[in-house]
Amino acid sequence: MPRINKTAILALLIATSSVFLLFQLYYYRQYMSKHGTRSNGKAVQVGVNAQSQVVKTFLGLVTKYNLPVFLIDTTTLSHLLQESPQPRDPQDSLCRSFCTHRDVTTFALLAKLWKYDASLAQTAAERGLEFLEVRGKDPRLVGLDDLSGTEIPLHFLFRLNGNAVHLLVFYERSGNYLWHGALRLKPNMDRKFVSFRKLDFGRQAGAYDRPELVPASVDGLDVRIPKNISRFLNEHAQARFLECRYKDARAFYQLYPDDTSPEAMDFRLKAKSLLHLAARTLGELGVPFWLSSGTCLGWFRQCNVIPYSKDVDLGIWIKDYRPDIIPAFQKSGLPLKHKFGKVEDSLELSFQGLDVKVDIFFFYEEDDIVWNGGTQAKSGKKFKYVFPKFALCWTELVELKVRVPCETLDYVEANYGPNWNTPVKTWDWKTSPSNVKENGVWPVREWDEVIQVY
Repeated sequence: MPRINKTAILALLIATSSVFLLFQLYYYRQYMSKHGTRSNGKAVQVGVNAQSQVVKTFLGLVTKYNLPVFLIDTTTLSHLLQESPQPRDPQDSLCRSFCTHRDVTTFALLAKLWKYDASLAQTAAERGLEFLEVRGKDPRLVGLDDLSGTEIPLHFLFRLNGNAVHLLVFYERSGNYLWHGALRLKPNMDRKFVSFRKLDFGRQAGAYDRPELVPASVDGLDVRIPKNISRFLNEHAQARFLECRYKDARAFYQLYPDDTSPEAMDFRLKAKSLLHLAARTLGELGVPFWLSSGTCLGWFRQCNVIPYSKDVDLGIWIKDYRPDIIPAFQKSGLPLKHKFGKVEDSLELSFQGLDVKVDIFFFYEEDDIVWNGGTQAKSGKKFKYVFPKFALCWTELVELKVRVPCETLDYVEANYGPNWNTPVKTWDWKTSPSNVKENGVWPVREWDEVIQVY
């Protein structure tokens, strides 16, 4: 048997270990160049991140033009909720929030706080930013008499090495809220500039309350953010805005001229005042509502309150019912006119304003439909009004930001049938609606509870 050379074996083991250690060191450095080290238990980005770079370049550009932008990117704001913004540290260039493996970061700008400068595009190009401006009609200037409006800047897109910043322009509307338009790329534009899938904003128009802004340092960059991040993110989830259908409303009025009599004008003024008061009262309670029945029809069909409707109709999900709704309306100067039904079944409230009442219908979900109830006071008969399920969108009516069913046509057709576009001045709430069904009779022993008329 040959003699084993221990020295040679030892040398071989040392060489093998050295190679293995070099192999580990190489892959460790490769991994860290992509994923970073760890500090205080948090991942730290090293090297230049492409998205962070485009954000820095963009912020440098808007600083030059004194554009008071603020951060509204939902992913970044969600990250900030989990990790509060830190005080400014000049040495802190670590990418914790902007480096979220997304290709687009969104900022916003209030239109009234900036003066449009055509040189912005040239300066952006000098800084290596590809630039795209998207314009659209100004809906604030559109009306029944003039449907043209003017074009206004709605969106700006800045791109660097495939990553982008989306700058959204907010405009003030008459209802004291902020509105942004939808992002509509024209056929001659580069549709590959940015993917709609990657955008948080712009798939449709949106409406927001004016956020309070505070300064913050995000990844070492000075930015402004909404003070109440959670509220802003909740608003974003329900921000879709539907514009009034002015073209269709004008066509309606050509067939059926508007009633401009003193009585009609007086009713509309009182209905507007009542709607604003009801909205303020429910808003203070945190109870969401929408335009229902004839008030919804008036908005959808003719962009106004129907003068012969004689009341204001609102809808509320029964899950949002609060027992302090009645005292809150009474405190606002609107006494209870009647209360029908109960929370478990067919609840309906009516409050009396100045010659105009507001009816609040509570809606119940049931399988693939929703419904609200009605009660005949003298007989105790119950009625049920069935609608297809719907989501809620924002719109504007009589200078008020207010909700309507997003699937408005389905909602209106359910209530008023296929001839909803034809005015009907004689209306019986028990028989006229297309979706009304008899729903039994309240037991006499319950009448004191479910039929209250004042």
